[in-house]
This record gives sequence, structure tokens and C-alpha cells, in this order.
Amino acid sequence: YATLTNFNPIFCSVLDSESGTSSPSVRFSKTCLKNVFSVILLFIYLLLMAVAVFLVYQTITDFREKLKHPVMSVSYKEVPLYDAPGIALYPGKAQLLSCKHHYYDHIPPLINPGQPGEIECTTQRINYTDPFTNQTMKHALIVQGPRDVKKRELVFLQFHLNETDQDFSAINYLLFSSFQDFLNSPDKTEFMKDCESSYSSWKFSGGFRTWVKMSLVKTKEEDGRETVEFKQETSVVNYIDQRHKPASDQLFFVVFEWKDPFIQKVQDIVTANPWNMIALLCGIFLALFKAADFAKLSVKWMIKIRKRHLKRRSQAMNHIS
Repeated sequence: YATLTNFNPIFCSVLDSESGTSSPSVRFSKTCLKNVFSVILLFIYLLLMAVAVFLVYQTITDFREKLKHPVMSVSYKEVPLYDAPGIALYPGKAQLLSCKHHYYDHIPPLINPGQPGEIECTTQRINYTDPFTNQTMKHALIVQGPRDVKKRELVFLQFHLNETDQDFSAINYLLFSSFQDFLNSPDKTEFMKDCESSYSSWKFSGGFRTWVKMSLVKTKEEDGRETVEFKQETSVVNYIDQRHKPASDQLFFVVFEWKDPFIQKVQDIVTANPWNMIALLCGIFLALFKAADFAKLSVKWMIKIRKRHLKRRSQAMNHIS
């Protein structure tokens, strides 16, 4: 009997209320089963609380990582007309023979190649010092580029170089976003210095027809500024020269055309949504508070049941005495 009276109240013995003596076989009462289930639920809720705390930590960590590492977003905008780009050419000793606008990728056969022809393009010459050395004087020929991408507008230029003391002959050029901005600039010298510092330069060689297909990429920086970059695809075709010419004579042919009517826009996007994180944290904290409240009530109920059990056991022992 002493062993039964000292048994844990969760696995308690049932006293015979009618005879006042304990039952010979120990069985679980409904109260003891409720206590067992309460303890199990308490451990489950503690486990859920630990999981909720881990989710809070993981959510905050993921949010901070997404803020540090934004995702690059690329979109395309279709345009019927481009703003005419500026084509800055550095011919050196080469002479511009002709410049024409053509459409639908059609260039008529050359008439009197190597001889001066029609110059139908808007051009302007400018001299400025090299922005990297501030000593060398650069002589640039600025040509207005094509606009109408739907009609496949292109600009065809022909240069002639009479003689050269170099082993390889080529003409440098660079592209900038707007020819109109160049015309409207109050200081064209500084404008060209900025362009040369910001844009890449390329070359096309003599004795070939170089076909340049341009595409425009606009990138939005973190500070809100928008930078413009040109991408180009180049195809080169050999020119079969059938003229009677000196050995040092060179002809240059270059074509500028838009590749497609799509402007590529690139920007960094933060995929972390603060509202989603706030909603998730609110749900987690609500679950924590509910779990803590349930655990508190379960402990109070278990203490109350134990006190009641001790009281009944004391009454039973008094009755036996």
C-alpha cells in the first residue's frame, strides 16, 4: 500500500470509493490519461515553438541575404523608331567619299568606287584633346545614324585612303546614344570627351565591307541613374577591287543598321518582399503566444489535478486510520 500511495500521480492507482481501500490491480484512471495526453501535448507545443523560433531566424536571414544580393531583371521594349545615334569616326588621313541612307537592307551597286560621291548624311567635324592623355589632338567625324528600324534603315559610308605608312589600315569609331544631344550640347568638346570615356570603340578594316548591326542596352544603376550601352554584331565581306590603282590605295566600306526594334532594359530587383516577411512573422509570433498560453494552462491544470489527487489520498488515509 505504501508503494501505491507514493506512486506518481500521472500513473496513479484508483482508490475504491465505496470500500475505502485501494484496488488490487493498478489501472489508469481518466484523470491520469488526461495528464499523460497533456504532457505529450506540452512537449509537442514546445517542439512547435522551437520550430517557430527557427523559422523566424531563417526568415530574417533570408530577407537580409536577398537585400544584399538583388536579382538582375531583363526586359525588352519594342520601339518603332530609335533616337538617331551618333557615330563618331576617326578616319585619320582617310577621306569620306560618300554617305547615304538606304532602306530594307538594300545597297545599290557601287558607281565609280574610289571617287567622291553624294554625302546625304548629316555630319559634323570636331576636334578635341584625348580625355586620357590631354595631349593628343583627336579629329572626329560625327555622323547621324539610322532611326527607322521598321523600314530597316541603314547608313552606308565609303572612305578612301590614298597612302599609309602603317602595316595595317583601319578606322576607329564609337557609338553614342543620341546625335541630337550632341547637336544641342553647349560644349561639344566636353561632350565628346565624356562619350569617349563612357563608350567602347571599335575598328573596321580597309578592303572590306563591314556591316554593323546595333542593339541598345539600358541599365538602371542603384542610385537611379540610367546608363546606355551599345552591343553590336559585325559581319565582314571582302571587297573585290577591279580598279586600276596604286598599290597603297585603300577603300573602306561600313554599314550601320539596327539589329531589331527591341531595347533591352536591365535593372536589379530585390526579390525580398517586406510585407510577406511581416505577415509570416506575425503568424509565427501568434503561434508562439498561443503555444505559450496553452502550456501555461496545461501546467496549471496539472497542478490542480495533483492537488486534488493528494487531497483525496489524504482523505482515504484518514478514513483507513
